[in-house]
Amino acid sequence: MSFAQVYTRSVVGLHAPKVIIEVHLSQGLPALTIVGLPEAAVRESKDRVRSAILNSGFQFPNRRLTINLAPADLPKDGARLDLPIAIGILAASGQLEPEMLSGFEFIGELALNGELRQVTGSLAVARAIKTEGLASTLSKTLSKASDSVKNEQHVTLQSAPQLIVPIDNGREASRVDGVTILAAQSLKAVCNHLQSLADPSGSYDCLEVVTPSPALQHVGYQVDLADVKGQHHARRALEIAAAGGHSLLFTGPPGSGKTLMASRLPTILPDLSDEDALEVASTYSVADSDYDYGTRPFRQVHHTISAVALVGGGSRPKPGEITLANKGVLFLDELPEFDRSVLEVLRQPLEAKQITISRANSQMTFPANFQLVAAMNPCPL
Repeated sequence: MSFAQVYTRSVVGLHAPKVIIEVHLSQGLPALTIVGLPEAAVRESKDRVRSAILNSGFQFPNRRLTINLAPADLPKDGARLDLPIAIGILAASGQLEPEMLSGFEFIGELALNGELRQVTGSLAVARAIKTEGLASTLSKTLSKASDSVKNEQHVTLQSAPQLIVPIDNGREASRVDGVTILAAQSLKAVCNHLQSLADPSGSYDCLEVVTPSPALQHVGYQVDLADVKGQHHARRALEIAAAGGHSLLFTGPPGSGKTLMASRLPTILPDLSDEDALEVASTYSVADSDYDYGTRPFRQVHHTISAVALVGGGSRPKPGEITLANKGVLFLDELPEFDRSVLEVLRQPLEAKQITISRANSQMTFPANFQLVAAMNPCPL
């Protein structure tokens, strides 16, 4: 067979729309062409994929290869498409059974030796698979029911497709329940798993399902308000702000403990729910930033920050500091030193709890439900 389809996901903002990779082998001079708005990292994948296939013990087809990334009007970036592109080439060239690919989605960057490397956005991909799978199954089930029994019918939701990710992304993606996560070390391991499904009698090694992470328990912080001695008025202000979700401004001479008090505010806020913790962790996964799962974010920004870095933006909009502080605290130290234009952009997000960034070819909405805490020194005069 000279044609194959593989399913994967792109990451646009905080969303992960489905991408269908179509691979076609045809007669002609050997060449590999990728179409469908691939950005630089995706265009460069052909060299990584070629080396990974050869070093994994497979043959790279010596024919004309055309790879289409559908939908064609959706920009694709990042190296997470390496693995599905390689799987598509192997399936189209007959080295894998194309029928075995329909129940899987793949993401992963390939090293030249065929090893799989960690990618960003795996948690957002897993959440999108779960949401889309549940909505699709529910719609199909209800469409088969007559109007008279719709309200009485017990709807059984089937499991979503299985997601194959690099082993370093396995724990992160497994935080989403209802999605089967398979973590692989290499392209060869993924192919062995697919071949074991096509030939159960063969001696192929299967990938193990990643054990889902336990439900969110009470989390601990590295700091605590109990560490602070004295500062009774400041402690009282923090407790009121935490109870009512108010913004707060500390003023006092340098070294009086303004930053120390502000950093303790997340520790007295209510614990995050499972869904809120997933939302925050998904944002940090897309931004490729470290996050202590389940804790309230605390983002301290310097007064030289730009408006774009604060609220998000760019040619392809990306989340800014107010989105990384979602469900947590945004701390502005030395408030009078910030540019007025930077402070003015906080007006709308503080009211709407979200920020919408519009560009000529796209529009993104990012969550921004944070508490604003600022600090300043008294006037030197």
